[in-house]
Amino acid sequence: MIARFIFSLFSILLAVSSYSQESIFGKWKTVDDETGKVKSIVEILSEGDKASGKVLELFREEGEDPDPICEECSGKRKNEKIIGMQIIEDLEKDGDEWSGGEILDPENGKIYRCKIWREGENLKVRGYLYFFYRTQTWLPL
Repeated sequence: MIARFIFSLFSILLAVSSYSQESIFGKWKTVDDETGKVKSIVEILSEGDKASGKVLELFREEGEDPDPICEECSGKRKNEKIIGMQIIEDLEKDGDEWSGGEILDPENGKIYRCKIWREGENLKVRGYLYFFYRTQTWLPL
């Protein structure tokens, strides 16, 4: 009986440990594809059975507005501050990936279909527009 309890407890701990290692939730550093510099911190949150993400911090160059607005955005995001803005919406878990939602690129105001998954410690974030896509690697904070 005790052996069964210990085995059950060990199984639960192992499952929780592997889930936390592969979770997309938390704070991530976004990296500029061209320069390799960290651009922002995005937090991915659980909203029931869906995931969303918002910008927590921006790393700007000297002379740039430290708290810019999204001039290129449309709709409710037009001229809203980028810091605090929800840029990932409605992702649903599909196996080892989260997909079916959208991601906004605040630099150009465009919205793309989105898929996110873990590769080791990093997060892969892919935005789709028709048959074209671009994948970024986000780093753990």
